[in-house]
Amino acid sequence: MRVYLPCTLPALAAAVKAGEVGPAPLTGYAVTPALIEWYASGDTEELEYVALTEAARASLRMLAADRADGVDAPARRVVIAAEVPEKGVTVGAALEERGRVRLSRAVPMTKVAAVHIDDHDAVTDIEAAIAALPAADAGDDDARFTVDGAEAHELMWYATQEIPDLLS
Repeated sequence: MRVYLPCTLPALAAAVKAGEVGPAPLTGYAVTPALIEWYASGDTEELEYVALTEAARASLRMLAADRADGVDAPARRVVIAAEVPEKGVTVGAALEERGRVRLSRAVPMTKVAAVHIDDHDAVTDIEAAIAALPAADAGDDDARFTVDGAEAHELMWYATQEIPDLLS
């Protein structure tokens, strides 16, 4: 099962060093029955894009949490795409995030298929989205527009052998 795991660049570096994405349990996003039912007209590729987008939203929140904790994480959303056995994945049915799943085990880096990361051109909009998150969560429509602006940037695809270059 293809699962999209929200991440940050410091967390990706830690995963590479540890040889796995973890510790478990992990929250990820995938093509779930609830997502298929909600997005009835989409093919698998479109549904995977929806799951990737949900993971990118979660990555933005991870960046905001890092900043609140004093971690200097670059303002680039990161999503790890991995192939994991279905038996270790629990599917939820939350209406807000239909693609959310829970992984009961850490994911070995050998199961990572690719990494998706914001281009450097997105940094200004990602910084603005991080700053606007608290107001957006409180219902401010202008702040919500700023947060949504982060999604205007497509994440770039990188093969696993390119990860060391991304971290340098």
